[in-house]
Amino acid sequence: MPIATLLPADLRLTIDPAVLGFADTAELRDETLPWIGQARAEAAARFGLGMDQPNYNLFVLGEVGSGRSSLLKQAMVEAAAQRRVPPDLCYLHNFDAPERPLALRLPAGEGRLLRQLLTQAVKTLQSDIPQRLEGQDYKAESERIEQAWKDDVARHYAELTAFAEARSFSLHREAGRMVFTLTGKRGQALTEDEVLALPKARRAAVEQAEQALRAEITRYIEKTQPLERAMNEALAALRRQVVKPLVERELQAIRAGLKKQIKDAAKLNAWLDALEQDVFDRLELFSGSEDDEERLDGLQAALARYRVNLVVDNGGLSGAPVIVEDNPLFRALFGSIEYQSENDVLVTDFTRIRAGSLLQAHGGFLMLHLADVLADTLVWEKLRRFLRSGRLQIEEPGVSFSPIAAVSLVPEAVDVEVKLVLIGSRAQYYELQEAAPEFARHFRAKVDFADSFVASADTRRASAIFVAHACRLSGLPHFSAAAVARLLEESHREAGDQTRESAIFARTEALVMESAAVCRARGGPCLVAAADVETALAAHAARHDYPEQRLREEIAEGDVLIDLHGSRAGQVNGLTQIDLGDYRFGLPVRLSAHAYAGEDGLLNIEREVELSGPIHDKGVFILQNYLAALFAHLAPLSMNASIVFEQQYHGVEGDSASCAELYALLSALSGLPLRQGIAVTGAVNQHGGVLPVGGINEKIEGWFRVCETAGLDGSQGVLIPARNRRHLMLQPCVVDAVARGLFHIHAAEHVTEGIGLLTGVAAGELNAAGHYPHGSVLGHAQDALLAFRRACQTLEHTKVPRRHFRAGDRSGRR
Repeated sequence: MPIATLLPADLRLTIDPAVLGFADTAELRDETLPWIGQARAEAAARFGLGMDQPNYNLFVLGEVGSGRSSLLKQAMVEAAAQRRVPPDLCYLHNFDAPERPLALRLPAGEGRLLRQLLTQAVKTLQSDIPQRLEGQDYKAESERIEQAWKDDVARHYAELTAFAEARSFSLHREAGRMVFTLTGKRGQALTEDEVLALPKARRAAVEQAEQALRAEITRYIEKTQPLERAMNEALAALRRQVVKPLVERELQAIRAGLKKQIKDAAKLNAWLDALEQDVFDRLELFSGSEDDEERLDGLQAALARYRVNLVVDNGGLSGAPVIVEDNPLFRALFGSIEYQSENDVLVTDFTRIRAGSLLQAHGGFLMLHLADVLADTLVWEKLRRFLRSGRLQIEEPGVSFSPIAAVSLVPEAVDVEVKLVLIGSRAQYYELQEAAPEFARHFRAKVDFADSFVASADTRRASAIFVAHACRLSGLPHFSAAAVARLLEESHREAGDQTRESAIFARTEALVMESAAVCRARGGPCLVAAADVETALAAHAARHDYPEQRLREEIAEGDVLIDLHGSRAGQVNGLTQIDLGDYRFGLPVRLSAHAYAGEDGLLNIEREVELSGPIHDKGVFILQNYLAALFAHLAPLSMNASIVFEQQYHGVEGDSASCAELYALLSALSGLPLRQGIAVTGAVNQHGGVLPVGGINEKIEGWFRVCETAGLDGSQGVLIPARNRRHLMLQPCVVDAVARGLFHIHAAEHVTEGIGLLTGVAAGELNAAGHYPHGSVLGHAQDALLAFRRACQTLEHTKVPRRHFRAGDRSGRR
């Protein structure tokens, strides 16, 4: 089959602006961004967001810039609008166990209302309780109770005094103690010396009387202490009786003020009852001197227990929450407990509990990036535990490692219902499937974003809407239809396909902004023109192409050996692509082959020195097997051959040079020279078919620039796989050179088609006798292999040390 030479129309897709259906993007006013070319991902996203069952969290796969985050956020907002508003979350003081604050769920907005009602109730209690305790009725009754107690105590004290006087003792109180002294006949107190001077019998009687008095004092204390307790209890009961209507009224107002039905009503009522009891237990703190700092401190501490810590307030929402957590630190994601240092001790209370993104997203959606989550081991492990249990325990992990003592809190754990949307790459997704299958099973909704999609009139209009949206969002001038057409053509080039567009719209967005900047810089009309897009593309290349320029200069200066004219045996120019991440370009590389008599077969020099990757090695092995198949009638082959990429020191990978390697090897065998102006790219299979390769546009353009620098003479061109024809999106300068006959692009279906182009001699086919015709390329190679065999047989019979025979010397002479 003759080789095909491509026409200029084959080399790129050109989009007619007239078919787009608009004059400029100002006419396109769609409010939401379309899912351009992502029908499968859109369906999967809406399925996952709509599933209420557990474990249907979403894992979003795709390349950076494919719109995976922005489109998912848009879908989350739409889905959230259809959901009911989730409840608020409060933390309350636990009167039974202060170190374990209570969690309380309230309908949306009720948390704020409870906080307001409770604040007002506490203010009322703080002002009204002292007034009630200072009222005339309370004072009169409390005085009566105290007077009754005093009367009872006085009566018992009088009895004790009479008991003491009957035994010649005087009794009085001193600093809260009972002090008694022995008295004489005239009632005066006896000194210690006078007591010692008493007769022995009298001293014994005094000691006996003293013991009786002490016993009586003990009985007195036993009688009066219960009286004091009874008085205090009566006073407390009186205070409670006076204050109770007020406290009950305020707490009832709180219960009545919460209008919506509360799921945790029993818990709230129990807490309000505990608050009421706590107020009764601390009524003495509400009245007293304003100068009593200790009492005031105690009162403030008590009132602080009656507050509400509203950690999640959904009162302002109209649907479910949508949260995008771009900084998922432990505290930001799972919540925290704040501490304050007091006297070298870290202290805290329930009011210092803070909610994280997970609690805030309860009932809604939370978006995370997997790379951020994996960056922190604590976050990763905590998230795994949360997904397993569905319950969240707020904790402060660093407190246990603090150098000073800490008062710890253990807030009540809460159930959290949240739909997680995890953003990651395909590699991360499949690594996670293998490394943590128990984690991956919680993400049953897989949303796979495509890298490219089949172009159509609908996708082109959707892409134009994307451009219009970007212009409005960033305040940029709108694009003309011709400028949009040029953007679309560049999208096809990014996809490397005339039938497909790139789905990486971040690049399109960047080009939109750069083109708009060019338009503004030239002070042109309000619309961005196609020429502005061309200028932006050229400027972008100029900012990134220094490595390419420097390598081309090395070729032009002769430091890198590349022949552009004439013919050479065993030598061909291959094409490589270099990807720097932010810029890709192609460059030629010389491949050379050498063949001689021997039995070692084909030697891949890159492989021997470990400068080739496995794909390149695979390509060489396929080449070797195809070569053996070509000359199977001469098997076993008596040949030593070597192939090398010249002046390549950083490794070789890929199989796109296997066609060039085959041509160089056949040239070395046949002795027929190859045209140096034709660079070759393409992979070969075991049947000689030429397979498509990647980076075809960059490779062709790289060779074109090298030839253009040296001067195009009409003999240069490239040989590419025919199956790469639809991948061609070459720059206009290359298309123009082809149109003027200065550069040529040839496409081959089979490797034998390229042999004739490069050598000017037909490849040749096996005849009926099973041999290639003399004068053909394969015929010359066949003669060389036969000569190698005769040389090897002669050396084997004569036992003469083997000498190397060059390919092309078909006489067999030494």
